Amino acid sequence: MFLDALVDALKDTALVLPILYLSYLLVSYFSHSQNKKYSKILHHTKKAGPLFGAFLGCVPQCGFSSVISSLYSKRVVTLGTLMAVFIATSDEAIPLMIANPQFIPKLLILLAVKVVLAIILGYLVDLTLSLFHRKKQKPEEEIEVPHQHEHGHSCTKNIFLDALRHTAIIVAYIFIITLAINLVHEYYGGLEPLQVLFTDNKYIQVLVAALVGLIPNCAASVFIVELYMEGVICFSALVAGLCAGAGVGLIVLFTTNFKKIYQNLGITLLLYIFAIICGILTTVLPI
Repeated sequence: MFLDALVDALKDTALVLPILYLSYLLVSYFSHSQNKKYSKILHHTKKAGPLFGAFLGCVPQCGFSSVISSLYSKRVVTLGTLMAVFIATSDEAIPLMIANPQFIPKLLILLAVKVVLAIILGYLVDLTLSLFHRKKQKPEEEIEVPHQHEHGHSCTKNIFLDALRHTAIIVAYIFIITLAINLVHEYYGGLEPLQVLFTDNKYIQVLVAALVGLIPNCAASVFIVELYMEGVICFSALVAGLCAGAGVGLIVLFTTNFKKIYQNLGITLLLYIFAIICGILTTVLPI
């Protein structure tokens, strides 16, 4: 049974490898050449921050969530912009679902839902803060963009090597998670143990998935997407988990905004609540 699960995991991982590499190659190009440009746009258009942030957050990986976390700690962008980016961030979900063409229609719906909700909630946060007469945030004269990606490694100027590194890391996660799921399937004749964890109740699935999404690592998004593609969790739970999944954006926030630990904890709690709201709202969609 172990050998069968191992072989199946190797086959499934090998099938997505070429598409993943091409996807990360494209992402690496934009990450190296456009991050500072987009950050300056957000700096000079604060009122439109949540709008721009929602679309930038859709870029695969969590690079922009890290950048925006650093900018927020310097009060270059608003809290609403930060939340919009966090909610819109899908980390590794896009490459994974593209690598499985049958899920591309659901991916398009996922992105549309996340962008719309990110924009609405982002502006709602900024509007609420303005009503409470928050002090106007002071922009920094110079915008510094972090030169680190979500896995804590320094950027390399060679986008091909950078894409290869990202691909290797995600492929390793995919293999481990797929092997674990296959072993559960082989030994139990199905995925009942995982289904017991998330239950058949879609609302409980939303709560649990959102909690898993808060884990500051791309493995969380890989795990959630794999469970959705295996039919263990529903679409609403997928939305909740990925809305909470800001990658290492939260780590960067706690690191750069370390003097305001309670504020960081409040932002994390707010993100979890918003993720649950997004998941529950999605349950009314005819999907």
